[in-house]
Amino acid sequence: MNYDGFLLGLDIGSSSVKASLVSVASGQTVASTQSPEQEMSMLSVQSGWAEQDPELWWRHVKLAIKKCIQESAIETKSIAAIGIAYQMHGLVLVDKDFNSLRPSIIWCDSRAVEIGAEAFDELGHDYCLRNLLNSPGNFTASKLKWVQKNEPQIYSKIYKVMLPGDFIAMKLTGEIKTTNTGLSEGIFWDYEENDISDLLLGHYGFDRTLFPERVNVFSKQGKVLKSVADELGLEPGTVVSYRAGDQPNNAFSLNALNPGETAATAGTSGVIYTVTDKNAFDNQSRVNTFLHVTNTIETPRNGVLLCVNGTGILNSWVRKLIGTDMSYQAMNELADQSPIGSAGISILPFGNGAERIVANKEVGASIHGLNFNRHNQSHVCRAAQEGIVFALKYGFDILQSIGAGTTVIRAGRANMFLSSVFREAFVNVIGARLELYETDGAKGAALGAGVGAGIFASYAEAFRGLQRIGVEEVDKNKVESYAEAYHLWKNKLTSA
Repeated sequence: MNYDGFLLGLDIGSSSVKASLVSVASGQTVASTQSPEQEMSMLSVQSGWAEQDPELWWRHVKLAIKKCIQESAIETKSIAAIGIAYQMHGLVLVDKDFNSLRPSIIWCDSRAVEIGAEAFDELGHDYCLRNLLNSPGNFTASKLKWVQKNEPQIYSKIYKVMLPGDFIAMKLTGEIKTTNTGLSEGIFWDYEENDISDLLLGHYGFDRTLFPERVNVFSKQGKVLKSVADELGLEPGTVVSYRAGDQPNNAFSLNALNPGETAATAGTSGVIYTVTDKNAFDNQSRVNTFLHVTNTIETPRNGVLLCVNGTGILNSWVRKLIGTDMSYQAMNELADQSPIGSAGISILPFGNGAERIVANKEVGASIHGLNFNRHNQSHVCRAAQEGIVFALKYGFDILQSIGAGTTVIRAGRANMFLSSVFREAFVNVIGARLELYETDGAKGAALGAGVGAGIFASYAEAFRGLQRIGVEEVDKNKVESYAEAYHLWKNKLTSA
């Protein structure tokens, strides 16, 4: 490879949109921006609902790209390809004029839990787990059924059903396409048939024509429209050559491509994601299996994902409660003043919708053991971080029970992993070595674009610039104290 250009990566989150420009020659980020600076708002008209306007994402995509180009001061004709990572499981509906018909029902929306549970029973647990590797649950397919059932006037106008990344690719290229991995994230995919599940479509009453043409994750999927290029300062015809859900993409950004390789992230939600070559599933669908970005018929690769919705959003809530003039770094330092176990406080972090690891129940967030004469802000800050780690441990035990465990986990040094308290609790509770890397979802999407456009000849070439910047090891002197705190926390969960 001998190319002196740049790759643009986009990460469409529910909190913000991030854009990164990565040098092809070095594999290093030359500019990185986000929009907005503070968290994007979510619409919650009813309890358990969570929606965002897809046009809001597009507005911030444009702002992030413009800021990234301005910050880098590069010639835009040197941008060779664009990659897109996006929040998983969101439902986007457009009409024949490519206009969104309603706000997107996003990943943490809980309205379709009952619909998915009924489908699990009616389709049969054996079929769902063997063929779908999941209960239909609260995923995109069940959200679409909710629209069909409750908003028939909108459902009748649907031209195509998309995921958030498909919508952004459509805005850039004017073409509506999706991927097999995306369909698996929505629980539309039959792993036995290696195709969309006709049985699921028939049960929910969906027509196949609602689903876009499929393209490979790594492929030339479309070219940037001239009108869009002129507005954003890009070159017309720049290729979009990668799209993936945020968690498979996070694993990709950390070079987790093969069985046993595991990635973690702790942003708005917290995730541990393990790559496997097996069609692994949990009987209660508390952890979920999807096609990994590197999956092929010849070399099957799935990702088993545990998710805790209430992660960074809990930390953000605590910050707002204390006072928004306090930085996250100051909160981390405050948390470090409290002992392991937070002097008896346990926080259940489940205040962001139904949680899969507790069988799609809305447990809600709660604080236990609070003593007004003993506890202060430092105890609450630490209890929040420990509560998140304990929830991840609860899910990690489920991963291990289906043979998807690991002894080493990789993560980007970002979000909650910036906290020494969080990192220490994570390794000593999970019981695994943590490797930290200077990467993120937007950079991963950029490198993916390089693979999809054929700029990199292999994954190894794409990741030659990935460097480990830190390691956190299990401390045998602290394991017992964390185990006691986790046991106390788990007792609170089981009685909730």
